[in-house]
Amino acid sequence: MTITRKQSPAGTSDFRSVARALTIVENDLDGADDLLKGLDLSKDVPVIGITGPPGAGKSTLVSSILGEFTARGNKVAVLAVDPTSPFNFGSLLGDRIRMSPYFNHPDVFIRSLATRGSLGGLSAKTIEMTDVLKASGFDQVLIETVGVGQSEIEIAGLADITLVVLVPEGGDEIQSIKSGLMEIADAFIVNKADREGADIFANNLKKMVQQKDAAIPVFKTIASQNSGVGEVVDFITSSARRRNSRKELLLSEKALNLIRQKRMANISKSELQKSIAGALGNPSFNLYKFIEKYI
Repeated sequence: MTITRKQSPAGTSDFRSVARALTIVENDLDGADDLLKGLDLSKDVPVIGITGPPGAGKSTLVSSILGEFTARGNKVAVLAVDPTSPFNFGSLLGDRIRMSPYFNHPDVFIRSLATRGSLGGLSAKTIEMTDVLKASGFDQVLIETVGVGQSEIEIAGLADITLVVLVPEGGDEIQSIKSGLMEIADAFIVNKADREGADIFANNLKKMVQQKDAAIPVFKTIASQNSGVGEVVDFITSSARRRNSRKELLLSEKALNLIRQKRMANISKSELQKSIAGALGNPSFNLYKFIEKYI
């Protein structure tokens, strides 16, 4: 199956074929494997990962970035990864209201994806759906992840450019930032920079970054006012031209996730939980004996 972005005579985009392909892949419907194997990924489409803690204003920032990209004549896809509850396997799909100005934009496609209990928050489906979008004629693909668990680390295995969004409430307690974030960030964005302590926070972050790698920039933005976003997009555009140095690492990480998914295809987390619930009735329950039948 070939994925194309069709243009109507009026110049507006028809995204139905893209949405249909994503649904097929996300739900492992008939033809999903053939669709993925037939993707044309020859066009070098940059994938930009945007991560950070809840409340950092990522969705608002993504909306502002969309505005900047579309103003420059770019066609952009957004895959918003929402966390799945480990208890009821439901997701928080719906935090896309901040991107509402672009829901019907002819050059913007937005799709939400539940993690479905994937450890770390980024499932193999995220990789597959990202590749569908890369093959669909967009100039950039943005991946927004909620930044809980290890998802902020795993995004580096999927994205060509990783932006870590923070807020100034941390003040001078910047040392509490996870070391993993320091390793994966191509740039830090201090959003809501109009809040008290933003300058101190940004300056302390710059000092910490300089101790590790002077090439990592720190931007200050007020996404709700589109302030500072142009500089971020300039950085994304310039970085996209020189990002191929870790292509082998990215592909190996993606391959590992996909292989893991195939090998675990017959294991359902919800069914596993039910089996454990039943087995716990045995006073001599031993987890290591329990998992033998799955290995």
